[in-house]
Amino acid sequence: MTDFAASADPDADDGRFAAEAQPAAEASGPADPGGRRRPPSGRPKRAEVTRGALLTAAGGVFAGSGYADASVDEIVEKAGTSVGTLYHHFGSKADLYVRLYLDYQSRQHHRSARAFRAAVAAGESDPMTLFLTGTRAYLEGAWNDRHIGKIFASGGGPPGFDGLVRRRFRDWLDINAAGFDQDARPFSPTELLVLTAIVTEAGREVTGLSSRRDANAFIDEVLGLMRQLHPPQDPPPASE
Repeated sequence: MTDFAASADPDADDGRFAAEAQPAAEASGPADPGGRRRPPSGRPKRAEVTRGALLTAAGGVFAGSGYADASVDEIVEKAGTSVGTLYHHFGSKADLYVRLYLDYQSRQHHRSARAFRAAVAAGESDPMTLFLTGTRAYLEGAWNDRHIGKIFASGGGPPGFDGLVRRRFRDWLDINAAGFDQDARPFSPTELLVLTAIVTEAGREVTGLSSRRDANAFIDEVLGLMRQLHPPQDPPPASE
């Protein structure tokens, strides 16, 4: 069994947006809640600080105004930089929006993968339990990152963004399928489609909840319903 959400690159695509083709700072450390990536050691480089400031500012402006009404001037004012600097680092408002989305998806990907690997290391082998473990991490991450996730839950975005979201959904299907022993095939393609769709929609819904208590109750209910779609399998009878 391979790692959940670790068999496909969430940042690989066809380059339709400039930000899609640009790696999300692989050499950097983990992202903080504002989407900024920290270097593994030492002081952050000036360019990384500038990019982080632009991403943080853009997240606030997109969340408040939506993509169409978001002002580049407001973004650079909040970031303490210039329009020319924004275009130097991101090329366009659309690429800045897409970079926020890709970074968010990357964080979600790694949250799920870490939870899955930890469960495997602890001895868990039931496929649905492993799937739900990754799902819980995904949904809890969506709640914790809701200030970014709700930007994309509300719709909108630049031309072509809906196509990017659909491609990312297909990526998640491939990732989820690759996470399990392909010979055993614990899930049919239809089961994976339905389960992944549930996780995707639940990830959008949880960003709009008003409290952690509500979020936890919602996540528990979603996981309980998902478990009913694939109940634990009886072990095979022992051979005599």
